[in-house]
Amino acid sequence: MFLENTVNHIEQFGWIEVICGSMFSGKTEELIRRLKRAQFAKQKVEIFKPAIDVRYDIEKVVSHDANEIRSTPVPSSANIRLLASDVDVVGIDEAQFFDDEIVAVCNDLANRGVRVIVAGLDMDFKGNPFGPMPALMATAEYVTKVHAVCTRTGNLAHYSHRKAASDELVLLGETQEYEPLSRSAYFKAITEEKIKKAKEINNGK
Repeated sequence: MFLENTVNHIEQFGWIEVICGSMFSGKTEELIRRLKRAQFAKQKVEIFKPAIDVRYDIEKVVSHDANEIRSTPVPSSANIRLLASDVDVVGIDEAQFFDDEIVAVCNDLANRGVRVIVAGLDMDFKGNPFGPMPALMATAEYVTKVHAVCTRTGNLAHYSHRKAASDELVLLGETQEYEPLSRSAYFKAITEEKIKKAKEINNGK
């Protein structure tokens, strides 16, 4: 539940909402829904995304379902602090790709009375907490964890399994590179990959 009207108007502050989950879980879709709702209410809205995310569009935030909203691509979180002036709501997509200063930026905006809505992956492809997301989730008033459907079991999925052969932490991709998996399916996939690598090393010797 989101309390969009404060009770004590003398001490009126903003707040932070975090939408997190695996790939293909609907994070960006939910972000766009909340932002368009604010726009419809005639609130001043600014949307930001990392400049490296050019998968669908250079400027727009676009969901996997082709839902979109205009945004401002920025190279670092410091740019958000400079550009987000005189606004009611700030939306930030793919927050995991930003530097650690994004946490301070979001809190500063909230302290200025701005509603900050952040969407991002909570775990990387190795199953580890991703970048500044844990700190954002800890300082947020509201955290919504959304889930995908496991492509192998049909169960609830919250892991983003990388199918592409790359160890780079940041690898932009879609269904060709990633698949959402449940805990059991992810553990099984990782185990199989370790066995395969071990065999390749032994055969190489």
